[in-house]
Amino acid sequence: MTKRMLIMLLAVGLVLGGVFGFIEFKGRMIKQFMSAQGEPVQIVSTLKVGYQDWQPELKAVGTLRAAQGSELSAEVAGIVEAIHFRQGDNVQAGTPLLQLRAADDRAKLKSLNATAELARINYQRSLAQFNAKAVSQQAVDTDKANLAIALANVGEQQALVDKKTITAPFAGQLGIRAVDAGQYLNAGAAIVTLQALDSIFADFFLPQQTLAALKTGQNVSINTDTYPAQTFTGEISVINPKIDPDTRNVQVRATLKNPGHKLLPGMYATVTIITGQAQRLITLPRTAISFNAYGATVFRIEANGVDSQGKTKLTAKQAFVTTGAARGDQIAVISGINDGDEIVTSGQIKLRNGSPVQIDNSLQPSNDAAPQPVDQ
Repeated sequence: MTKRMLIMLLAVGLVLGGVFGFIEFKGRMIKQFMSAQGEPVQIVSTLKVGYQDWQPELKAVGTLRAAQGSELSAEVAGIVEAIHFRQGDNVQAGTPLLQLRAADDRAKLKSLNATAELARINYQRSLAQFNAKAVSQQAVDTDKANLAIALANVGEQQALVDKKTITAPFAGQLGIRAVDAGQYLNAGAAIVTLQALDSIFADFFLPQQTLAALKTGQNVSINTDTYPAQTFTGEISVINPKIDPDTRNVQVRATLKNPGHKLLPGMYATVTIITGQAQRLITLPRTAISFNAYGATVFRIEANGVDSQGKTKLTAKQAFVTTGAARGDQIAVISGINDGDEIVTSGQIKLRNGSPVQIDNSLQPSNDAAPQPVDQ
């Protein structure tokens, strides 16, 4: 029994030894084959580094408003008797726009005028009698005060009558009518918007650290997605003398001309302010730079001898870079690469330091400092 057990164990050991020996032999052969093949060549796109002139600038998103704009309303309540304007009209300052019913107020005004006229006659009569020493100074003073009161009542009633006629406070373009004839209009209810569109304000906010680069009269450029191919120009007219304590931003207002009334109040726009002389910087596409916890890196293409066919072997070498400002698809590189270096712009995710590469620049990532939206 013991002899059979030993023979069985020996047989099992020989079988297992053969299996493990075959696995080790297979692994050795695969490793030998892979070593003979070498590291696979990776396909990448590249770009030769060069200098570009970047103009220092500040950008912000602003809101447009008319140089003069108002939602017109009545100061007093009343029934709308007549509407004297058409929607969208351009009107001059003082143009009557709407009339509230004022027949009762005008009748009362006539009564007060008559009372004032009688007070004037009494005062003149008392004054003549006083000169003839027929009445006392007290009687003259009383009639004079009565005349002043009557005239004040006339002025008060005249002001009320005038408030029933709504006129344009300035020249501009009217908007959509919000009332109808015969409607009861509450005091303060909107009638129509009036906007003077020849000049437009652009209000925007900038961080407080930009204050040193701002001054009134500084040129600004305004762009809006409504007219993406057109740039409107203006200048800074006001810098708010107070910093917002919640955001630490300063409000700035630029004034610009509005030919053709293309810009409308309420629109948003991108505001660009030129703040200094152009700077020569090395720039790269954003896709060329990998950002990690230990820094920003790029892959530089280097020659590494020749192959059996006499072609230059290219390898990717990792390099740390210091980046600066970003603009559009580009990032400025302060240090780490030099003018003329060839940098990998796409495909670096499959690279490691020293990987052999092959360049294919048939497709390149976007590399525009001021990309424009494209309709698909």
